[in-house]
Amino acid sequence: MMSSSTSTVPQDEPKRVVFDDPHGAAGNMQEAEVTRVRTLRGAWRWTLIVATAATILLCINQQFSLRFFVGYTQLNTEYFYLLIALMLPFTFLIFPGTERAPLDRMPWYDLVLFVVTFAAAIILMVNVRKAAEAGWEFGGAPNTVIAAGLVMWVMLMEALRRTGGWSLLLSVLPFTVYPLFAEARWLGPFRGTQSTLEQATAYHVLSGESLLGIPIQAFADTVIGFLVFGTALMMTGAGKFFINLAFALCGTFRGGAAKVCIFASGLLGMMSGSIISNVLTAGTMTIPVMKKSGFRASYAAAIEACASTGAVLAPPVMGATAFVIAQFLNVSYADVALAAIIPAVLYYAGLFMQVDAYAARHKLKGIPRAELPRIMDTIKDGWYYVFVIALLIVMLLYFKRESHAPFYATALLLVLNQFFSKDTRWTFATIGKFLEVNGRTFVELVGILAGCGLLIGAFSMTGVVSSLANDLLHIAGDNAFLLLGMCALTSLILGLGLTTTACYIFLAILVAPALEKLGLNRMAVHMFIFYWGMLSSITPPVAIASFAAAGIAGSPAMKTGWESMWVGSIIYFLPFFFVLNPALVLQGSSPYLAGLGLMGLAAFGTLFICGGIQGYQPFVGDLRGTGSLEWPIRVLLVIGGFVVATPGGGIMPLSQMQVTLLGLGILLPTILIALLLVRRPPVMPDGLRVL
Repeated sequence: MMSSSTSTVPQDEPKRVVFDDPHGAAGNMQEAEVTRVRTLRGAWRWTLIVATAATILLCINQQFSLRFFVGYTQLNTEYFYLLIALMLPFTFLIFPGTERAPLDRMPWYDLVLFVVTFAAAIILMVNVRKAAEAGWEFGGAPNTVIAAGLVMWVMLMEALRRTGGWSLLLSVLPFTVYPLFAEARWLGPFRGTQSTLEQATAYHVLSGESLLGIPIQAFADTVIGFLVFGTALMMTGAGKFFINLAFALCGTFRGGAAKVCIFASGLLGMMSGSIISNVLTAGTMTIPVMKKSGFRASYAAAIEACASTGAVLAPPVMGATAFVIAQFLNVSYADVALAAIIPAVLYYAGLFMQVDAYAARHKLKGIPRAELPRIMDTIKDGWYYVFVIALLIVMLLYFKRESHAPFYATALLLVLNQFFSKDTRWTFATIGKFLEVNGRTFVELVGILAGCGLLIGAFSMTGVVSSLANDLLHIAGDNAFLLLGMCALTSLILGLGLTTTACYIFLAILVAPALEKLGLNRMAVHMFIFYWGMLSSITPPVAIASFAAAGIAGSPAMKTGWESMWVGSIIYFLPFFFVLNPALVLQGSSPYLAGLGLMGLAAFGTLFICGGIQGYQPFVGDLRGTGSLEWPIRVLLVIGGFVVATPGGGIMPLSQMQVTLLGLGILLPTILIALLLVRRPPVMPDGLRVL
């Protein structure tokens, strides 16, 4: 896989470690849990490459209004169906139907599914303009269109099973057919307007609220461009640059290998937006170095899992779910990226504090400077990545051109790479690999997003969402804290069986309206749902990021999962903070000033939370020195830190000043007692203390 290489130096000079590019093979940035995939070869590989190139060109044509189709203006729905026709059929070639299905050849039934899916998509694409003119989504569609729609419905469910597993299929399928029996009495609060099979099929495949709804719109408008940018960045050697930069900047600190892991995984994740891709690239570099530095295997894997989980939280390139959020809220992606900045900073700051306290308690040192890459050499080799990322951020935040920004950034990156990099200069073979990697990612996301779009269509068809929101409010007694707790628990449970995107879509439909009716900020509510749905990545029994990291570290999978919860515990608190005060997601009046103040308080409180969790409090010392009072002091530190970090006002009964004073009232006596106990003179064998 990935390896580290040692530079050639004179024998009297220490060996300096320089890491190779972890993305040399440009692995697939997977969203789902399925990792058993078929590698396409020969004619099928070239078919995928051509289809991917066509997909990217179609996206560029649509976003920049280039009019590739002379004398013909393409509707958005026609564009969406063309993308589905190009990408969805490959789901059945890349993802085997069963565990026993061959990986070295193409079974006949997968070829049949490929052809059938392509044919259905083309028929629907040809007819979708007529459907918009005649209102076929509400009835009157020809039998040919209905038949193609039924085929597409079945194919989407099979694509969901193959890309997301049985858990995703069994979660989505009942809801997609739910409009067929929506008036059944046993549904209780889920009772709604019932549809016939013909009506449901037409609405699912022809309306802009289901298959062609928010998830596919997000993919077609913005996700494609950002995936292209992320893949281009990694295939031009950015992975090597980020990892060497992290080692150069953080390697000498105590517990330096773990801090490098957090910094490197954060940088890589900001560009890839994929948790598993992050673990499998950065982890192969950082986990062995952490183990060598004295971190036990399960803890090293847990740090990598938590650091990589931040990939979908950290702008500018977040996971696919962030683009779906933008579509749901009808805001620009730049608004979502801005909202994620403070939570991402607090998350990574909490990880740094956890690692620092752990390293101090276990007396783990940093890596000698002589063994690390030189900062100036690293920057000299990869300076142009900074320019490219700066262009992306300026276009996102200043010009608000999220659909154009990744394409401009990719073009600048490729030009600079061709001129200034000898090692990663692209050839025709590289372009083929680049298109193949993007194609595999597009195929997987289309399989998941198109299928999950039917969820939205089902609830839109039945009109049950508004009544369900009222029922939830009635159950919670209009208590915001109870409803948030119910939402968090539901998100966590759903997240155990669903991808982050599918989980978010479920809850954005079912729970978000109830929270919004309580007067909570919309952006904060949707970010709350997003964060909690993503927690399954480090929470057993699924903990896919933890299990992937455990495989690299050679540690027990379940033990690594529990360690990950311990290390990443701050992320369980954060969503509640920014719902209590939306300034933490830069919403409300004067959000920047208020957000910075609240971020400072939250970071200050997190310092004590981490000290209590790890048993080492900065400026106090190792809490084992407090003797029998160690655990009471640690518990009080966590409680006091949590209170200080909690925003006051809003739905909180206490003001910000009262909350902060209450937290300090818990912390100050606890810190004073801990200081006195830790710094008391040691006891001699005769019972006397050394003065």
